[in-house]
Amino acid sequence: MAYQFKNMTVLLVESTRAMADLTKSILITFGVTDIHTAFTSQEGYEKFCTLEPDLVIIDWMQEPDSGLALTRRIRSSGDSPNPFTPIILMTGYSQKKRVLLARDSGITEFLVKPFTARALYQRIEQIIEMPRYFVVSDKYFGPDRRRKRDSNYAGPDRRGDNQPEPFSSPERIKATLSAAEKAREILRKHTQETGTTS
Repeated sequence: MAYQFKNMTVLLVESTRAMADLTKSILITFGVTDIHTAFTSQEGYEKFCTLEPDLVIIDWMQEPDSGLALTRRIRSSGDSPNPFTPIILMTGYSQKKRVLLARDSGITEFLVKPFTARALYQRIEQIIEMPRYFVVSDKYFGPDRRRKRDSNYAGPDRRGDNQPEPFSSPERIKATLSAAEKAREILRKHTQETGTTS
């Protein structure tokens, strides 16, 4: 199915101008017209708070200007306008360790560079057609990290057909906002325990 993206706002946080221009040109071919670019995680977060985009595409970036730290900040910071915003993380490395670190930071999709226009489109399509429920725990807030269901699993906390209702009723929205506040509390505790900020 071909989607119309003309009303979509995208924030692109990329450390190199050439890659930002390339990604932006691909998004334009998809019909996206409202694209904003940032070159540091701080600038990216400021624009995220101001624009409240529909999608954020973040480069991995190197420490201390980490795309993972920006992802955690979007997900858990007290002043984040929408911690549920879909995030695609781009990186030139596909080692399992990096994929797991990205997944555990709260990204929605992972994209390895160099990538094709089709690969980027597929990630956006995945976000639209198969949105993932958010998980709130003591150490994690973000999209459900599991993509496959084991139909043979019979242990505790099995997530099968008992998926929650989509966000439609005021009660669900209230519960969602409560989950976001819990995520912010987790980040506050982590900051107090480690003395660092994400």
